[in-house]
Amino acid sequence: MVETKNNIAIEINDLSKNYHGMNKMALSSLNLKVKKGEIFGYLGPNGAGKSTTIRLLMNFIQPSSGRATILGLDVVKDSVAVKRKIGYLSGESAMYPKMTARQYLNYMRDLHPVGDMKYTKELVKRLNVELDKKIGELSRGNQQKVAIVQALMHKPEVIILDEPSSGLDPLMQEEFYKLLEEAKSRGACIFMSSHILGEVQRVCDRIGIIREGKLVAEQNLLNLASSGITIFDVTFKDRVDQKALKNIKGVQKVETNGSSATVHIQGDLSPLLAYLSKQNVSRLETKTMDLEELFLHYYQKGGGSK
Repeated sequence: MVETKNNIAIEINDLSKNYHGMNKMALSSLNLKVKKGEIFGYLGPNGAGKSTTIRLLMNFIQPSSGRATILGLDVVKDSVAVKRKIGYLSGESAMYPKMTARQYLNYMRDLHPVGDMKYTKELVKRLNVELDKKIGELSRGNQQKVAIVQALMHKPEVIILDEPSSGLDPLMQEEFYKLLEEAKSRGACIFMSSHILGEVQRVCDRIGIIREGKLVAEQNLLNLASSGITIFDVTFKDRVDQKALKNIKGVQKVETNGSSATVHIQGDLSPLLAYLSKQNVSRLETKTMDLEELFLHYYQKGGGSK
């Protein structure tokens, strides 16, 4: 989809957050656009800035600088109007433990009117929600299913999810992924944080990797190889000259183990291949970088930056 002003669902411009007493920014000059009909995965370990970003989008906290809009509405100035258009799933359960799931969903429906009750019933059935048990008596996974229903039941235009599959068993995870694909096909924008790389690679169209409050990479998963990073596994007949490999133009990282080396190279492969042609090489294999390797590339000390 070609990016135009009309198909941008979430737009973040120089968004920063500095909590009082912190020596560093929790979020630093984040710039990001997410389109309608796109599932965007937001990756990073605990403390990287994922939840801070989501809380800013939800206007639960105020930015130190910068701004964000959802469907053209400012998340701070137009907070009430924004919340009418989004579905939100928190990373931490905030439901009322003494309510049954049925009471809770009815309560949420009154707060955020649902036009299509058939869809709510469909969600309950597909996720096998236990409606008449008190939420506090439900397992973590069953609580999560209730939370997913409340986030999706009004067919929102933008869906913001913080670690959404936490606690779900594999069958329910697959059903949840189908629900996301269906929402995407209706044109919804889905912004989801996760630390589960397989999940992100399974459902997302594009990812952003955040490190220490800064966005260090964006990647289209439909063409991961377009990152330009190729990995070579090389076994030498002689010892590995790690220093020589690191000095080759385009080489990003070198790992050695005995007479073997794994080399990450970006861009033109010719300098590396020219070097290897002059060495005693007994084995040479190449592969494209998968999501886990891309993530580690940006998170290991000395990884890429943006």
